[in-house]
Amino acid sequence: MNDYFLIYKPYLVLSQFSPVPGKKTLADFFELPRDVYPVGRLDYDSEGLLLLTNDTQLNHRLLHPKFSHEREYWVQVDGAVSQTAIDALLKGVSISIDGKAYQTKPCKATLFSIPPVVPDRNPPIRFRKEIPAPWISLILTEGKNRQVRKMTAKIGFPTLRLIRYRIADLSIGNLQPGEMVALSEKTIYQKLFHDTTR
Repeated sequence: MNDYFLIYKPYLVLSQFSPVPGKKTLADFFELPRDVYPVGRLDYDSEGLLLLTNDTQLNHRLLHPKFSHEREYWVQVDGAVSQTAIDALLKGVSISIDGKAYQTKPCKATLFSIPPVVPDRNPPIRFRKEIPAPWISLILTEGKNRQVRKMTAKIGFPTLRLIRYRIADLSIGNLQPGEMVALSEKTIYQKLFHDTTR
């Protein structure tokens, strides 16, 4: 029988259980069966939703490019974002992946009119009174290395804080950093792939 867990990965934590000197890993926060591992990854300096499982089929379906599904990120950026910049994200921008130019796929990008309610981060972002730090909801169907950060940098607004809020119909909801919820196979496959056969 497979296990499924949804966690809120804290900031400055590696998406792995094996130890790395001087850095926190998932093992510092979660005690799980030895065969459970993260599906994909979240960068050390990113936070939010991460799925952990021992279901190899799920791993394949979530990570293989032919199965595209939405991933929603809440991104706090440095500076007053213009509609022109949002429009550029919507159409796709050219970023560098492994030293080669890559055109990102069209995506959904919206500016939050009111900042989303998110947990405090420790340490907090650098706050500068004269420079706004608005939030953008960015919904992608692809996941290149550090893609979100590269995209916001390309339009002139570096990422200050990055939270993965949702994958398909699974979200972190009200989870706090370092918290976890166990899910059933039925829930996972229904919310990720609209598969009702389990």
